Amino acid sequence: MPALSGLMSVMEKAARKAGGRLRRDFGEIEHLQVSKKGPADFVSKADKKAEDTIFRDLETARPDWGFLMEETGEIAGRDGKPRFIVDPLDGTSNFLHGIPHFAISIAVQDPHPEGKGWGDVFAALVYNPITDESFWAEKGKGAWLGNRRLRVSARRNLNEALISTGVPYKGHGDIEEWSKIYSAIAPEVAGIRRFGAASLDLAWLAAGRYDGFWESELSPWDTAAGCLLVREAGGFVTDYRGRSPAIADVQVLAGNDQLHSRLHKLLVGALK
Repeated sequence: MPALSGLMSVMEKAARKAGGRLRRDFGEIEHLQVSKKGPADFVSKADKKAEDTIFRDLETARPDWGFLMEETGEIAGRDGKPRFIVDPLDGTSNFLHGIPHFAISIAVQDPHPEGKGWGDVFAALVYNPITDESFWAEKGKGAWLGNRRLRVSARRNLNEALISTGVPYKGHGDIEEWSKIYSAIAPEVAGIRRFGAASLDLAWLAAGRYDGFWESELSPWDTAAGCLLVREAGGFVTDYRGRSPAIADVQVLAGNDQLHSRLHKLLVGALK
């Protein structure tokens, strides 16, 4: 295991501090489910508090760097400096309903070398406060779960593959497109799962728990860390056309080399 860099140590410390508070707040959700007001306002405040905690720690450690955060939006840093991409609570609906499957996602992205927007993601962390699992990666150093090296699964046959996805819901996603892809993939694979937190889906793919993943209309903070985790674990992440942006979010297809190719063929055929 490579030694944690100063940057990764800062990211993990911030995530664990915010995660401890999310765990405490999550403990209150069960009591709020039966109240007339419900837990929605409480969860919204928990989300914002987690983001504020992460921002304060990261901004103190890297005061010149920028931020892109789910709740606050973009905060510009000094020209030429990287930016943090932060989702303080990925899996909000799970959290809201008392389902213990959610994560904090933090990634770091370099500015484009030619000054054209943003370039590669070079550090990533996905932290699950409930299981205390910390998935992390730095470009060129591999992907890790704590001190254990991660590799995508070695499965080569679709009929053995477990695939994760995100299902469109009211006001979000293209149900017609998703249905076409599902109808093409589902009969060919061992199973499809929808757990409701894209950052963890990608982290689990990097860990070999899932064999593939697809979803569309996500945001950079949902996938920035997960894309690097999968790539550093030996996997592939592209859009539906097979291109490999630094952050795949509008369209995401991920898997090991063989399964990614086979899933891509099915997906393209479904969308013709």
